[in-house]
Amino acid sequence: MDPEHRALLRAHRLDLSGQLLVSDTIVPFLYQEDILTETQVEDIESQPTNTQKSLKLLDILPSRGPRAFDAFLRSLDEFSWVRDKLLLELRTRPGPSSTDVRRLPDSVLQKVPSDRELSRLASRLGAEWEPVLMDLGLSPEALFRCRSDHVLSTHGAVLAGLVQWRRSEGKKATAQRLLQSLTAAGVHPSVLEDVLM
Repeated sequence: MDPEHRALLRAHRLDLSGQLLVSDTIVPFLYQEDILTETQVEDIESQPTNTQKSLKLLDILPSRGPRAFDAFLRSLDEFSWVRDKLLLELRTRPGPSSTDVRRLPDSVLQKVPSDRELSRLASRLGAEWEPVLMDLGLSPEALFRCRSDHVLSTHGAVLAGLVQWRRSEGKKATAQRLLQSLTAAGVHPSVLEDVLM
């Protein structure tokens, strides 16, 4: 999925999760279009509330390839006002080229992120959190431990991984290093800028 589309879904995450009923038509359509696997459909449907089903879908979608966003828009036939709002914003917002991104000052890039900043970052990362932590140097065992220690909270698992990375790297655990791993995992730089600025 394009960084621009990821950023749009992230920006409207709460709005979408409150308005969409994904079980009726959206999830079946995305499964039919080969965007979602059977396991992912079961994962979404196992969520207790409609809002949580929508949030789970929004976590999965960005990792489902270049066709995922267009298929998601096509699945919104019964929610045309939502689709129109997303399309309008796509047309009016500037595309995320390197010139559009606010450049973080070197003083910010060289500092070690605080617990609060890491917590804010953890709440903004979706399905791409594992590739980010792997790129930062966490072992598969450490990732498994983060997941199993925080089974009910993705935020808790991500935060535990980020804190572990910062502890092991010390002064080398800078925002600059974090930015490199986020970029490698396809996360738009604006995510880190929102957290740090």
